[in-house]
Amino acid sequence: MLSHFQIHPVSFIRAMSKALELSSTGISKHHRRTAIISRYIGMNLGISQNQLQVLIYASLLHDIGAAANWDEKHFIAHTDEDNLVFNHAETGYCILKDSARLGVLAEPIRYHHDRFCGGNPSGLVGTEIPLLSRIIHVADRIEVQIDDSQHIFRQRDKIISNLEKNIFFDTEIIKVIRDMSKIDAFWLDIVNIDYVNNFINTLSFFEKLLFDLNDMISIAEIFAKVVDATSPFTATHSNNVAKVSKELARVLGFSEQETDQFYLAGLLHDLGKLAIPNKILNKRGKLDNDEYEIIKQHPYYSYRIMEEVDGFQTIASWVGTHHERLDGSGYPFKLKSAQISFGSRLLAVADIYCALIESRSYRDGMTIDHALEVMNEMVREMKLDVNIVNVLRQHTELLYALIQKK
Repeated sequence: MLSHFQIHPVSFIRAMSKALELSSTGISKHHRRTAIISRYIGMNLGISQNQLQVLIYASLLHDIGAAANWDEKHFIAHTDEDNLVFNHAETGYCILKDSARLGVLAEPIRYHHDRFCGGNPSGLVGTEIPLLSRIIHVADRIEVQIDDSQHIFRQRDKIISNLEKNIFFDTEIIKVIRDMSKIDAFWLDIVNIDYVNNFINTLSFFEKLLFDLNDMISIAEIFAKVVDATSPFTATHSNNVAKVSKELARVLGFSEQETDQFYLAGLLHDLGKLAIPNKILNKRGKLDNDEYEIIKQHPYYSYRIMEEVDGFQTIASWVGTHHERLDGSGYPFKLKSAQISFGSRLLAVADIYCALIESRSYRDGMTIDHALEVMNEMVREMKLDVNIVNVLRQHTELLYALIQKK
């Protein structure tokens, strides 16, 4: 369990930012490198410390509106000229605007593709566009031009030239970029993988604000919606697993704080599904071997991302091992009975119950009785914890009602 409930927000936001960068082949660097560039620009413009903090957080999450759509992620990485680029910016705004903790990031993200020359859906032009949005726009377009197969010094002149020829960008920011481009360390920081991974640790303003458990739950609810949006068949899955996990923990005698942690784990258990293409998640037929291998990555990435949050080691373990089975047939670590914690066992039961009750692309949702038959068979096969399944069976009507309640 969490030993304390005060988490530096950057620890959580850094992890969520990495989740946005998941792909079927690993974790990219776009959001972190964009944040590095944005920080350089912001500091050279002399913006306030508070603005700098918002700028970096917004840069780390700026493409949250495209995270659930693989086609859109590919599209926005390759063009800034088509008006469709405004869609994910508006979606990101809608995702964040009502958040007590992250709502301040919504406006910079909303306008981060608005063009300085005008012609934007917002109607804004020039300096009417928020400064932080203008900074992120330039930083984003620098990052997408970088070719990692070539040395950065051979690319910087071309990158700057492309920016200077484009009327989409704030000319004052381009002047700052031109001066910054003469500094070798600026370019090396962008492509140095060690710095990219650790640059957040070099910042100094993170001691001033802490998140408690309720803050983290409210942010996790946002990311659960992003994950579940990857498929119309999982529109409420993470939330359902969270509710069922919390209720199971409650009837098993856990404290209120402990049940809230099960709820948090349920919300984030499928975070790694952002690494799975939509066409696989929505496939109506049986997955082939290659597709199944890609599916099996998701708990691993859930684990590796969540373990980066200070104090989240236990929750990270639960989400990373919720597909392990007592007989050793699960994934991704091939753990066996004694190696699987009670929290992981509980999350596994909640996940399977919800998945069976819910409809999927290849079948309709099961009745309660059918779902329990399937789970009883899994108990007989030594895959699920019999005690937790028995508790679920005793409270199945209540748990089913929780799932149905929107």
